[in-house]
Amino acid sequence: MNTAYFLINTVFDLYLMVVLLRVWLQWARADFYNPMSQMVVKLTNPLVVPMRRLIPSLGSLDLASVVLALLIAFAKLALLKTMNVMVADWLTLGLFALLTVLKKAGSMIFWILLIRAILSWVSQGRNPIEYVMHQLTEPFLAPIRRILPALGGLDLSVLVAFIGLQAINYLLGDLFGQLWWMI
Repeated sequence: MNTAYFLINTVFDLYLMVVLLRVWLQWARADFYNPMSQMVVKLTNPLVVPMRRLIPSLGSLDLASVVLALLIAFAKLALLKTMNVMVADWLTLGLFALLTVLKKAGSMIFWILLIRAILSWVSQGRNPIEYVMHQLTEPFLAPIRRILPALGGLDLSVLVAFIGLQAINYLLGDLFGQLWWMI
């Protein structure tokens, strides 16, 4: 049972992160021809393209991808429910799916910021992955940089973003209790 739970959790969460990354790439207007963007598009197109026929975009927000993310989270939780790992009614699973998407989005923001920070130490700035990381994180970091004073080449905006993300994580943990830490 632990093996099945691990595999279901991992596979669904990884694909959920790819779908959320697609939403984020489109929202940030990242370079579509970048190899990382192309990988995300190719992995998600089989499910997103048919959904786009039914669900239109809302400005720069791809609602079809958002709905797909919610459906993936719901499918994961429904599968866990059928395995008797999770005991909840179907309406509550919908709320759990929304919380799962929210938590995975925050987790993904954290990891992208961390990867960007590490790449800034070791990369020369010509890496296409680093370019996309810059496009994704700059909408979060630019407002922080406007508030923080310049510290002679030391950029603390990522650290402030980490503290903000962690504060939001704890706030949602306070609001939703043990449920937030379980999903």
